[in-house]
Amino acid sequence: MNSSKTSLIAASSVWVAVLLNLLPGLGTGYIYQRRWKPYWITIIITFFWLLIGFYSVQSIDPADPVTTENDQTGFYGLVLISIATAIESGLAVKSAREQSYLTTRDN
Repeated sequence: MNSSKTSLIAASSVWVAVLLNLLPGLGTGYIYQRRWKPYWITIIITFFWLLIGFYSVQSIDPADPVTTENDQTGFYGLVLISIATAIESGLAVKSAREQSYLTTRDN
């Protein structure tokens, strides 16, 4: 990572990055941090998760109400993606701050 990108991530607020990845989800905190590669990876993973969920719902019998009421895998998957991106975003800020601190300390 180059120094300008590291300093940009280090300057970002941890709680804002985590909150933006957690509440709206889908990697919104990555946009705040201007980290495009993790953002697009998150979007692609979410797209495939929803695609898998769509095709699994197509195989369910619509006459059986129990299976449609209890199938929350799509929701839980999106929550899991949000939590994972929030944790990664917070760790990226922590790592960038440590890297920035070591760079300034060595100079």
